Amino acid sequence: MNIDWTLLITAVGLALVFEGIPYFLFAEKMPLMLVTLAEQKPKFLRFIGLAAMILGLLIISFARSLDF
Repeated sequence: MNIDWTLLITAVGLALVFEGIPYFLFAEKMPLMLVTLAEQKPKFLRFIGLAAMILGLLIISFARSLDF
């Protein structure tokens, strides 16, 4: 298996950009949001995580199906 390190590093960088957007745009509201998330049951957090992974895989699949 040959790893494309450029693509991997680019994907990690892009993930960090997307992770940082809410903190930049909604800096005043993020502490309350984090407290709200911390109070949720693990089952709910797992569901949200699973939904995010499925959505991410669908986006990746869609992007790979585009022919440029």
